[in-house]
Amino acid sequence: MAANFNSADIGAFKNVWVFCEQRQGEMMPTTFELISEGRKLADELGVELCGILLGDDVDGLAKEIGGYGADKVYVCNSPLLKYYTTDAYAKVICDVVEEIKPEIMLFGASNIGRDLAPRCAARLHTGLCADCTHLDVDLDGYVNFLRTGSSLDVDNMSFESKLFDVNSNLKMTRPAFGGHLMATIVCPRFRPAMATVRPGVMKKRPFDAAKAEALEIIHPEFALSEADIQTEVVEVVKAAAKLVDLIGADFIVSVGRGISKDVEGGIKLAEELAAELGGVVGSSRACVDSGWISADHQVGQTGKTVHPKVYIALGISGAIQHKAGMQDSECIIAVNKNENAPIFEVADYGIVGDLFKVVPLMIDSIRAAKAAK
Repeated sequence: MAANFNSADIGAFKNVWVFCEQRQGEMMPTTFELISEGRKLADELGVELCGILLGDDVDGLAKEIGGYGADKVYVCNSPLLKYYTTDAYAKVICDVVEEIKPEIMLFGASNIGRDLAPRCAARLHTGLCADCTHLDVDLDGYVNFLRTGSSLDVDNMSFESKLFDVNSNLKMTRPAFGGHLMATIVCPRFRPAMATVRPGVMKKRPFDAAKAEALEIIHPEFALSEADIQTEVVEVVKAAAKLVDLIGADFIVSVGRGISKDVEGGIKLAEELAAELGGVVGSSRACVDSGWISADHQVGQTGKTVHPKVYIALGISGAIQHKAGMQDSECIIAVNKNENAPIFEVADYGIVGDLFKVVPLMIDSIRAAKAAK
């Protein structure tokens, strides 16, 4: 650790940083979501937003990061960084952080981010909040988030604390106890405050070409040798298995516990409806826990957060954990036999009825509309 680095000297830290994840020269989409969210946090603090990008000759990727809001990108190039290894990436990031001292650092909750962030946090002697779904610095913004996203009586609550400044600390919200509660974590005694953020949770800003051109690219000094790396990447093999792309889908048809009387039939109906719409099938946690469908279909706080053009909920009651993962969809259509199901609170269109009778009618209507064109 650098001699002048003290994670408890919080006054020495400034600016918001985002780890910009690239693989084989291609930027991961989560990076642009985090840069967009980091821009909001940096503006709340009145500081700069910076990316840190590691790889081998990856300067050409930096401009794109600027287009989504970054003021600067620290680019670390080395043949030893061409492929991700925990040892190499953690050493370089920690060396640069110890020298420049950012106050907030965000990572995507990808396989790489979940491996890298805790290693860096431990070396830097600071805290890490994993799998965040919401971030705030501004207290008013956080209180408004609670007002609209929880059942708390926030207007009669005090958020002041004698232990830390609530107006300057990053407030990191994540699911807890299997998704049954939401917890907000702060890191008041050490810096940088670090968080991993779930893919698809944060909304990407529109690309700004002028901002991309104004980006400042900096090459910080770092030392890295083969002796620092305990593993060798011999070959990169991409899995042939195709997972459902919920985050990128415009149309999602999700199934819930309401398919229990005919699980196979219910999933088949959802697949047929999704196929007619050019979409994919999602599910509630109940279906995954029951073993009816694989976990990559799960929508919600403990699954994926989605923002499709149309979200169709079939037999989903609408637990708060599920609603939090889909309530920002442009249009929500709910089908449920229970007219008092919570899902109708967020639905733009609600159909009270048996999904096994309603969905075939929906499929027929879509086919008829297509044939009439």
